[in-house]
Amino acid sequence: MGNHKRRSGSEGSSLSSSRIEPYKKHRSSPASNSPRQLSGKHPTFISYLEAPNLHPKVKLLCEIIAKTPSPSVEKVLEDSSIIVSQGDVEDVLKLSYGFPGPAVKFFRWAGFQLGDRHSPYAWNLVVDMLGKNGLFDAMWDAIKSMKQEGLLSLATFASVFSSYVTANRVKEAIRTFEVMAQYNVPCDIVALNSLLSAICREGKAIEGKEFLGIAKSKIRPDSDTYAILLEGFEGEGDVGNARKVFSEMVTEIGWDPMNVPAYDSFLTTLLRGPDGIREALKFLERMKDRRCFPGIKFFKIALEECGRTADAKGAGLLWEAMTKSGFRPDTGMYNSLIALHCHLKETNVAKSLLDDMIRHGAFPDSQTYNVLFHFLIKDRKLREASAVLTEMTKNEFLPSPSNCRSAIRVSIDHGDPCLAIKVWKCMVENYNSDLEETGNLLVLGLRDTDRLPEAVKYAEDMIDRGIKLNSSTLSKLKQSLSQLGKVYVYDELLRKWKLQ
Repeated sequence: MGNHKRRSGSEGSSLSSSRIEPYKKHRSSPASNSPRQLSGKHPTFISYLEAPNLHPKVKLLCEIIAKTPSPSVEKVLEDSSIIVSQGDVEDVLKLSYGFPGPAVKFFRWAGFQLGDRHSPYAWNLVVDMLGKNGLFDAMWDAIKSMKQEGLLSLATFASVFSSYVTANRVKEAIRTFEVMAQYNVPCDIVALNSLLSAICREGKAIEGKEFLGIAKSKIRPDSDTYAILLEGFEGEGDVGNARKVFSEMVTEIGWDPMNVPAYDSFLTTLLRGPDGIREALKFLERMKDRRCFPGIKFFKIALEECGRTADAKGAGLLWEAMTKSGFRPDTGMYNSLIALHCHLKETNVAKSLLDDMIRHGAFPDSQTYNVLFHFLIKDRKLREASAVLTEMTKNEFLPSPSNCRSAIRVSIDHGDPCLAIKVWKCMVENYNSDLEETGNLLVLGLRDTDRLPEAVKYAEDMIDRGIKLNSSTLSKLKQSLSQLGKVYVYDELLRKWKLQ
């Protein structure tokens, strides 16, 4: 490090021999702008080769770090005559996590240019880089150098917490928390929550709960503390421990209307239980009595769960609770409820929800219309389906090709091809493929419902558009036209067909 030139040799050795541990990015880490991603057992880091619009100077420095053996890095950098700024150092370090040894050499070399005045962020990046590569001795050397410079902050230790936890060394992370005061960084509730977050984000919420059980004798938990734990158990689907933590939270800090994230995670976790919707609704009633509410996430997931289990009653209770709580359902939530009622053959209710969402500013999208259109066709409600199609196309949404085919088939089978013609016009105006089967179906359907002139009209239109008219379709048209003494019409159709 800048003030520790004497360590360059041993540091290089430790960098090359240390074991690299898996890592999952932590939002509190100084390098939380995704310096790395998980790949199997070993970490992979975002490379400068993946960074768009990279400044040529930064790219050249990254190339030197990536391609130069560690012992030669400083000489190559010196020979390059490149002048760096604090910002350059930060940009290079963020993209050099895969080469910690050369990157540290670069950091030292840049320090000579900058008069050892690296930014706190650059120092934190070095700490994070070393930690995420499992180079913990070198990491602590950097922390000691930062302490001498008065640059340590909670962000530094948040990175250390994350590095230890992702390396499955939770005890070391906790010991780091315990010695923070020796480095003049407060060991307070904010730091405790940072450590707890690092633990829970790695799927170790039970260890986080055990840690809190000990730590709370010295540091009083706050609403964030419990929100972090509950989010951890939500991620792990641990309903039992979520109940225990929620009960402890209410006992320790009471009910707090501002503690939305905790309520959101808790109720969402309850949905995983054997009678999840009912239990979540029971707790939601308790919350409402105390003017406390979850966030919109819970309602979205709960409505999706009701859709999955075809639970219209539960969905209705959720919807009522949500709207009475002042939440405005969005398009996705309306879509969930519309789909649920459609699956239950309650298309009238679904249609009323479509009208309701427009009044409340949640505008329908392609999914809204296509789901409702699909089930109206399936239930043979062709008049209502036609009205939905009109509204859909007026709002510049299109029925899916599969919905178009179903609508034409059902309309023809129903003996009323008006909707089929309407859908076909929509198809040929907006789709360029997969029209052959549907077009032939329409022509034959019109013929079979005694609308021969229209059948001929659309057959000619198909030929003009380059859509293949099957020989079997043509043969049936010939049969019908011959019976009416209109062979000349067939001959003209055949002539165009042959030209096609």
